[in-house]
Amino acid sequence: MQPRRVSIELPDPTATSDLARRIGADLGPGDVVLLEGGIGAGKTHFARSLIQSRLTAPEDVPSPTFTLVQIYDSPAGEIWHSDLYRLDHVDSVVELGLLEAFETAICLVEWPDRLGDLAPMGALRLAFSDGPDDDARQLVATWTAPRWDTLLTDEAA
Repeated sequence: MQPRRVSIELPDPTATSDLARRIGADLGPGDVVLLEGGIGAGKTHFARSLIQSRLTAPEDVPSPTFTLVQIYDSPAGEIWHSDLYRLDHVDSVVELGLLEAFETAICLVEWPDRLGDLAPMGALRLAFSDGPDDDARQLVATWTAPRWDTLLTDEAA
């Protein structure tokens, strides 16, 4: 299947949070969102907003830079937030339990390039980059799985 691609302008952090909540509302176990972009591009802000929108009670959502994985319980099941920046070998992905989580949990993965060939084919890939203003971001969403078609094309409209 040909990859689909949509560009979305995010003029400020509130727009990023709003998008995260809208996408998060549609996620269920087995959904994987790969978050790309440099340091400070908005990956963790997006993930934090999405996770907080799915929790029943407010909870601190720290960056998993040092823990590698943070797991949250939500009414939809577990949400795994991983930051693979510090991984030096793809075998570490297996040791973390991510392959199983890809099938049973909602997974948000920062620095997905560290997954190599283990990245799920049906994942939604969100690439963040700086926008024209300090707080603005440009988002390019790429996917092949039909389940993302309506959600992402509606966002770009």
